[in-house]
Amino acid sequence: MDKPIGHDNAHKGLYPYIEPYDQRLLDVGDGHRVYVEQCGNPDGMPVVVLHGGPGGGCSPTMRRFFDPAHYRVILFDQRGCGRSKPSASTHENTTAHLLADIELIRNTLEISRWVVFGGSWGATLALAYTQAQPQAVAHVVLRGVFMGTRAELDWFYGGGAARFFPELWAQFTRAIPEDEHGDLIAAYSKRLFSGDIHEENRFARAWTRWENALASIETRGLLGADAPSDYARAFARLENHYFSNGCFLGEDGALMNGLWKMTNVPGTIVQGRYDMICPPTTAWELHRNWGRSRLEMVGLSGHALSEPAIARELVRVMNQMRHVEM
Repeated sequence: MDKPIGHDNAHKGLYPYIEPYDQRLLDVGDGHRVYVEQCGNPDGMPVVVLHGGPGGGCSPTMRRFFDPAHYRVILFDQRGCGRSKPSASTHENTTAHLLADIELIRNTLEISRWVVFGGSWGATLALAYTQAQPQAVAHVVLRGVFMGTRAELDWFYGGGAARFFPELWAQFTRAIPEDEHGDLIAAYSKRLFSGDIHEENRFARAWTRWENALASIETRGLLGADAPSDYARAFARLENHYFSNGCFLGEDGALMNGLWKMTNVPGTIVQGRYDMICPPTTAWELHRNWGRSRLEMVGLSGHALSEPAIARELVRVMNQMRHVEM
């Protein structure tokens, strides 16, 4: 769950734009090729960036949170999105597949341990990866925590957030017959996977609009320009695919129940106080149960990575970590 990062709001404190020194399509099997890039210092502290969505993809702005003289920054587009091929594909696309892809990237790049940096769905994936491979993780940095639970999905797609944005909710639901409003994820699924490309694109734009409208504390409604159809279709189909399947995490609450697997891994949580997509209670409960985390609650901020105060805090956190021993 994440607003796509395509526009830079000229945040003060972000590092200048840099170009990758390495770009490749990595064959991860199952007919998928995953886009991977590296930028910054090839001999620096490795940090892997896990983007949101599922389906959001990485952007050049995501390179700018890290001191390029110190960090070796690895970004990749998860299966089915961004520059990975094939686009919008849900075939052999589950959390287990993504975790295996992350390990393949680490081993291919010959990295022993790295910092894991993820926001929204990227935070979900960061926690799942750390619980699966704790020996490979030196530190976890999370933003806008989402843990893939039924309660979180009910909040956003079951009417919780709608209490604050009733007019936007009405626009999100109006294309769905009222007798299907009891399960909007399922209702959208039928249309996002209908086989009619025009219908899929139309409902993909509606799905993406609802999330984008609530991502920033300065909500501008659903009147802005739509995301390009190819992007919206990949984003909406992949999100819906994962959310229809409990994010492929097994039992509800699996990540909270699995925190014991990462008791030796420290972490930092950056959370917008007024996050309407991933409310702060989840970040608080994670922090309370983790034991080795620090929680930074950022005032007057919503969900998106592009929120100025959140961006500044993430840069500050990563600058402090330049002195951490790997």
